[in-house]
Amino acid sequence: MSLTVRVLTPAKTAWDSTAEEAILPSTTGQLGILSGHAPLLTALDVGVMRVRPGKDWVTLAIGGGFAEVENDELIVLVNSAERGDSIDAEAARADYEAAQQRLSAAGENRSEQIQAAQSLKRARARFQAATGKTP
Repeated sequence: MSLTVRVLTPAKTAWDSTAEEAILPSTTGQLGILSGHAPLLTALDVGVMRVRPGKDWVTLAIGGGFAEVENDELIVLVNSAERGDSIDAEAARADYEAAQQRLSAAGENRSEQIQAAQSLKRARARFQAATGKTP
């Protein structure tokens, strides 16, 4: 049996197909979903979602959101989603390095620190989705 996976953002449908397995970046850690999974509603963190439609894995850099599993259907509602194979790896690396510098330069302003940390998480997710490597 397979699982129907839909990844939806406010702007587009980033993924709509069947898959054998999906791995989600939940707020409490990585969460694997297979067909026959018990009903579930979970919060998602910024990170890399992995989907296995066949033998190979497809990665998506996702923004925070929610996922629901019910009746072999996984619905992922996120702020943003971008397939790893559509991300320029060198640009993602440069964005990650710039985000690291921004966080280092954030100083004592708590709001600026939080925004810089979120930018770094998004940049890390894009780099990991594009390359399969941890920066």
